Order: sequence, then structure tokens, then C-alpha cells
Amino acid sequence: MRVTTRWEATARLSMLWRRIAAAVKRGGGGGGVRGFVTENGGGGHRGAAAASSPSLSIWRRKKEMGKEGLFVVHELKRLQKSRGFGGARLEAFVKSHVCRLLRSDLLAVLAELQRQNLVPLSLKIYEVVRKEIWYRPDMFFYRDMLVMLARNGDAEAAKRVWGDSRKEEVLFDQHTYGDLVRAFCDGGLPDLGMEFYGEMRRSPDPPLSLPFRVILKGLLRHPELRTKVKDDFLVLFPGMVVCDPPEHGGDDDDDDDRRREDLF
Repeated sequence: MRVTTRWEATARLSMLWRRIAAAVKRGGGGGGVRGFVTENGGGGHRGAAAASSPSLSIWRRKKEMGKEGLFVVHELKRLQKSRGFGGARLEAFVKSHVCRLLRSDLLAVLAELQRQNLVPLSLKIYEVVRKEIWYRPDMFFYRDMLVMLARNGDAEAAKRVWGDSRKEEVLFDQHTYGDLVRAFCDGGLPDLGMEFYGEMRRSPDPPLSLPFRVILKGLLRHPELRTKVKDDFLVLFPGMVVCDPPEHGGDDDDDDDRRREDLF
């Protein structure tokens, strides 16, 4: 009995996705997918149930990496350390190995590069993912990229990724906005964080108190910006209280000096 290799399985999966996309294009929507399922031995009601049943976003699932993914991460890091990173050698490796990864392995590779704060490699895989036939714009995909870029203080790349999310009309919820503002403030980019805060205030979603508290905690080192957010918070939630950090005045400093003198 002949054993199917991993690469053959990848090729078959890629062909299957192309056929599904062609069926959707011919059918003009869900009807094309149901026709494809029926044509390939499945029942029409099964296709409809699969299309309507809720499923966890692929960006939120646990990302387990196979051997091919581990090899790709290792080789990408090796290419990054070598001279001429980003040239023909990298492009050849992406075409020969990265683009042939299964979806789960490709997402696991991206998550691992983000975890290791490898910004150039993460951006490269980010572009590869967006070109895949199965790719659909997703809030969690962009959130993870933006948080990683904020953690590394890369404002230029963050603005580019943010621009991509706007072009694809990705909508962030209030909790995601709070996480992003906090991440950029912690990463030393409070101005960019406040741009996200401005978009959060313009969002059609109703405001929530928890994201505001997350932002206020991240702005402790920026009192002027914190005052602005605090004023908005008190207007939106008049019955709630914000605990400010203790302020040390001149008398307290004198008392501290006296205590030090007593010790010596």
C-alpha cells in the first residue's frame, strides 16, 4: 500500500481549496460551496450545516507546530543571521518551503516568530499569510501583529499593518482597542497608542469600563494623557471611581530626608 507523503497531502489540500474557490465564484456565494460538497460525495444539508455552525476563529485556536514548521523557523532564523538577508535566498526559501506549509503549520510559525520578537521575519510571514487562498481578514490576526510590533517599538511597521487592517475593513472590539492602547503605551509609543484610543472613541460599539481601566493603568507614566482618558471615563461612567496613584509632595520628601539622617 502506497503511503501519501506530507508534500502530496499539501498539494492535494491546495488543489481542494482552489476547487472550492472556483465553485464559490461560479455559484456566486454559498450555493457554489453546497454544489461543490454535493458533487464530491457530501450531502447538501451537511454543507449548509457546516456553513451555519459557529466555529472558533483559526487565529484563536491552539497553534501546534509540526516538523516542517520547526524546520522553517530554524532556517528563517539562520537566513536572518546570514549576510544579504531579505534577498534572493530568502525569497527562494519562502517559495520552496514556507508557501508549501499547511495552514496550521504556517500560523504556528507566525505565532512562534511573534513570540520571539523577530520583527522582520514576522512581517515576512505576515505577508505570506495574507496571500494565501484561505486567508480571511480577522481581528485577532491583526491584534497579535500590532501587539508584537508595539512590544518592539516599531511604529513604522505598526502603522503599515494598521493601514492594512483599515483597507480590509477589520473592526476591532472595545477590549482589543484597550489591549492595543496599553501595548503601545508600555512599548514607549504613547502617541500612537492615543491614535488607537481616538479610533476606539469613534467606534460604533458601546463603550465598556474595563478597556478604559486597562488604558488608564498603562498611562501612569504619562499623566497628561491619563487625565484626558480619565475625563472621558468619568463622563461615560459617572457612577464609577478612578483611583489615582499617590502623589508625593515636598513635605513627604522632607520627611524622607529626616528619616535618612536619623538612620545615619
